[in-house]
Order: sequence, then C-alpha cells, then structure tokens
Amino acid sequence: MTKYLKTADQDWYKQRLVRIAFCVAGTFCLIFLRLFYLQVINGEELRRLSENNCIRLQSTDPSRGMIFDRNGILLVDNRPAFDLNIVLKDAKPVEQTVKKLSKYINVPESELMSKIENDKTVSSYKPILLKKDIGRDALAAIEVRKFDLPGVVVEVKPRRHYIERQTAAHLIGYLSEINADELNSEEYPGYTVGDYIGKFGIEKIFESFLQGKRGGRQVEVDVMGQVVRILKTVDAQSGQNLYLTIDLRVQKKAEALLKGVAGAVAAMDPQTGQILALASSPSFDQNIFVDGMSHEQWDVLISNPLRPLENKVIHGEYPPASTFKIITAIAALEEGVIDKNTTFYCPGYYKYGNRVYRCWKPSGHDSVNVIKALTESCDVYFYQVGQKLGIDRLSMYAIASGLGSPTGIDLDHEAAGLIPTAEWKKRRTGVAWQGGETLSVAIGQGYDLVTPMQMLVFTSAVANGGKMFKPLILKSVYSPEGSVILESKKQLAGKLPVSKQTLEIIKEGLKEVVNNPKGTAWIARVEGLDISGKTGTAQVVGRSKERGLSEEELSHRLKSHAWFVAYAPSDDPKIAVSVIVEHGGHGSSAAAPIAREIIKTYFGQDENSEPDKLKVASHQ
Repeated sequence: MTKYLKTADQDWYKQRLVRIAFCVAGTFCLIFLRLFYLQVINGEELRRLSENNCIRLQSTDPSRGMIFDRNGILLVDNRPAFDLNIVLKDAKPVEQTVKKLSKYINVPESELMSKIENDKTVSSYKPILLKKDIGRDALAAIEVRKFDLPGVVVEVKPRRHYIERQTAAHLIGYLSEINADELNSEEYPGYTVGDYIGKFGIEKIFESFLQGKRGGRQVEVDVMGQVVRILKTVDAQSGQNLYLTIDLRVQKKAEALLKGVAGAVAAMDPQTGQILALASSPSFDQNIFVDGMSHEQWDVLISNPLRPLENKVIHGEYPPASTFKIITAIAALEEGVIDKNTTFYCPGYYKYGNRVYRCWKPSGHDSVNVIKALTESCDVYFYQVGQKLGIDRLSMYAIASGLGSPTGIDLDHEAAGLIPTAEWKKRRTGVAWQGGETLSVAIGQGYDLVTPMQMLVFTSAVANGGKMFKPLILKSVYSPEGSVILESKKQLAGKLPVSKQTLEIIKEGLKEVVNNPKGTAWIARVEGLDISGKTGTAQVVGRSKERGLSEEELSHRLKSHAWFVAYAPSDDPKIAVSVIVEHGGHGSSAAAPIAREIIKTYFGQDENSEPDKLKVASHQ
C-alpha cells in the first residue's frame, strides 16, 4: 500500500513538471516570436524610429478672423509668414549650424547666438525662435540647403495684414505680442508666449471673436529634424469674421480731406447710430506693430507733435465754440427765456459789468431773433440769452444732451469732456462762479470741453427728432463658414431735453446756416441737397496776448480750432457729420468744406470735387 502511494505521488509531480515545462516553453516561444517580429519583420522601421527619436507634437496657430467694411470690402486679412526656428537637439553641433545659417540669410552670427542664449532654458526638443517673418528669399536660401542645416526649421504662420495701410487705423487698431502681465492675467486663458493679441481698437475689443482656437499635429521627423510625415492632425479653428459699420468710400474720403492737418472726422447714420466713418489725423501704419518696429520708428511716432497715436474722435477734448449755441438756444426756448420772435440788438459788442464782450462780426448783426442768431452765429444774442439762463440751467441742458459724458462707443479710454457748473468751479478752484464766465460758456468757450464723438451723437439726435443712439461700430459677426453669429441692433441711449416745437425752431435755424447766403456755412451747400449744420471757431489758450490780430495773422499754434457739425438731407437725414480741424482757423473755411465733401461722397456726388482748392470768406 505504501509503495502504491509513493508511485502515485511521483506520477503527480511528473505531470506538474511537464505542465510547467510546457508553459515555460510556450512563454519563450511567444517572446521569440515577438522578438522576431520586432527585429526582423519590423526591425528597420523601429530602428529608424529609435535612432532618431522622431515622434513630436507641433502646435498650429489659427487664422485670425477677417475684418470687412459694411459693404463687404476686405480691410484686414492674414498673410503667410515664415518664422525661422532651431531645435537644439537636432542642430548639433549648434555653433557650426548657426555659422552656416548666418551666412545663408545674411544675419550676424552673434545675433542668432544671442537668441539661443536668451532661451537656453527651453527644452532641447522645443524650437527656439531666431527670426520672425524671414521673407521668401531667405526661405529659398534655407530650403535649398536644408540638409546642411540640421535642426533648422521654418514654420509657416498666419500674420495679420492691414490691406489699406493707415486707413481706419484708430478704429481697427493693431496687434502686438502678448506680454508677461497679460499672460498671467485671467483675461487671456490658453494663450502662450509669442501669441499676438489685439492691443487697440476693434482688434482688442473683439479679441474673443477674432482669435480662433489653436490646433496641433503629431509628426515624424528625421535625424535632422525635418518632417518626414504627418501622423495625426487636429485642425486649428479660424476666428470669426467681423463686418464693421463704416463705409470704406466715406472713410477714405474723410482721411484724404484731413491729410496734412491734425483733426478728426466722424460720420453716423442718425437713424441707427451706426458709424459710417471714424478718421483721426494724422494716422499710422498698423502693419509696423505686427511686422516689428524699430526704435527710430517708435520715436518718430511718439515725438510727433500732431499725436498720430491719439484717436482724436474720442480722446480729443476741445471747446465746442459756436456749435454749443444749439444747446444755448434749446435751453432758452425750453425755459421760456425767449421764443421764436424774441429779438436782441447786436451792435458788434455787449457790455457786461466793466468788460466789453465782442461779437465775431465787428459791425454787428442789427436786430436778431433765434433763427438769425443761429444762421449768422451772433455772439451778442447768445451772450444775453446765456446771462438770462445762468450757468446751472445751461449746464443742465448740456449734460442732459450727452455732453460731458462718454457716449459708450465700444472703444477704449473714451474721454468724458467737461460741462462746468457753479459748484464744480467752487470745488475745483475755491472761487465763486462769475457772471462773465456764463457769457463765455453760452457761446462754447470758457471751461466747456467736448469730443467730436459727443458732438456727432448730439447732432444726430437733433437730426432724427431727439433720439440719442449709442454709436455702433460693429454691424455683424459671421463664422468662417458664413453663418451669422451676431447682428448688432440700434441702442437708444437717451433723449434730448427738448419739445417737438423747440426742435423745429432749432432745425430751421440750422438749415439756414447752410442754405442762406448770410449763413456761416454757405460754402457747405450742395445743389439739389439740403444740408443743415453749425460752424464753430474755438479759441485756444494764449490768444489774449494776440488780440487785435486776424485769424490769418496768427501763428499756427495760436489759430483757433475749426468746428462744423452737420446732417443731410435736412428733412430726412441719412448722415450726420462732426468735423474738427486743430488750429484750422474758422469753422466755415476749414471744417465746413470737409463735411460737405463727405456728404457728397456718401450720396455719390463727389466725382469732380476739389476740396483742397476751396476758398471762402472768414465766417465763424
């Protein structure tokens, strides 16, 4: 029995050993087969991959959304730019590669090595940017010698391109490389070093629409870092396209009319608030901010006394001059200080206290009512009206009409201007308000400050019956595929503090300004088209020492700023315009002809116009 049990145990162990042996043999067979596959069947491919360490991920930048005018004319697009990079892992020996590269593209070797030294903390597998936008000639020089330049890689990236150089620069804005503070802020999630973002204007305000989403690809590169094949791609998503409210024809006309002077022009559809033109002069080329600006170019921009980087339409603050007489007339009519038939006599001056206040016309205007006062811009009439109203009632109507406050346009840093009150002066200077100061404010001088955009919104409201619209610069947003994402709608910002009856009187006077031979803007008339408007001549600081000289005899820096606000047609307005020419002299001679030509362009009547040859009499 014992012998039988012993034999059975031996058989059981033998069976276990056989099974284990089969398992071990099977395992080794699998390993052998796998090794055979890896080394013999797929060995060449794997050997190439292991030797070159070649699977890499590359980021692809999206194309930024394009920008069009209201009629679909392309203003801003993207062009291909060739950025030169080096991957240190593939470029060994680095010094020798850089030396060859320097010779081929005519860039100093020290400049290239400096870029590498500045980014030496970057992983050796990541590309270091040596030079942006190298141009097609340099690209060709590199491509024909790429086997002699290991680790040198040229990336094609979309680069912003402003087609109409300097046109609408202050509205569209520009791009620039994102800085460290912006990268660390919560405003730009997902952005990386080297990305370009909107820094000004439309480009900044509507960054979220324009930017798009980054893509990427998995590539195989050879031992020299050159792409052999693309393994996988996630396409970048282009930004959305913007259609602005501006009309390129009107915009370019406005800029041409302002050429050589400092000033601003803004035009608006008074029925919707859509901006038809926004021009600030002098302008600048936005492409230099994208392509790279030298220190000399920057110095020229910031040292220019005409301030080309300032958007004078919304940043410029000027005394409104006689354009403010519209406010004075509204306040006086609404408060019952005057009616349509109230007259004052103008001998060419007005005595108040121990001072004599002059009218712009030394011989005077004789008997004047409110219509004639607006038509011929009689200072003496508005001196007396302002005296009867007082500063606080004048200010109340001005503020209620939108002056002294930002209009709300979707652009950065809009200035507020200033409408003074007696309390403001006391708080600001510690001195009580003086009666003579009211006379100055009544004709738009003194402490009053407004922007051309504020005057445009106000003029549009007069034109359309009293509605103040928020200025709109974006008409619509479309996806890259062409579907509508957003369409802007007019936004009522308030109403003028004026009755229908008062407004009709004001509009009658403004129509006479242009269409009556004695009107200060008689030069602005257009045959077959009724235009209404108001001129203004804003004196600048320092004029007190130059009294007695005519506007033409003054040095340029002491000449008055020239204003003109207008709308057309008078009875069914389709366009309103605000013009300011710094140190231009009289509003009638410097600003009114500009508005006239813009209105003619808008209505397609500008083929034979020659605004630079216009000469007019010296009216206010």
